[in-house]
Amino acid sequence: MNSQGATADPQLQRFIESETQKQRFQQLVHQMTGVCWDKCMDKPGPKLDSRTEMCFVNCVERFIDTSNFILNRLEQSKGFKSESMLE
Repeated sequence: MNSQGATADPQLQRFIESETQKQRFQQLVHQMTGVCWDKCMDKPGPKLDSRTEMCFVNCVERFIDTSNFILNRLEQSKGFKSESMLE
């Protein structure tokens, strides 16, 4: 009997990967919203003041920068592992 990976439809695998990436993105947005809300929002009001708005902007930009940095490092380490396996 073949393993599931060998018999799975490639189109189905791509769909599952796509949906998994969407889920990860939604989790990241949810996490970012929570972190930035806790950091920047002192007391909710009818309108954001400029200080709070800038705090949100900076928080989101740092969160994105950090996420990109981590992803790049993971990709680099993945590449190093692949190269070392070939040797």
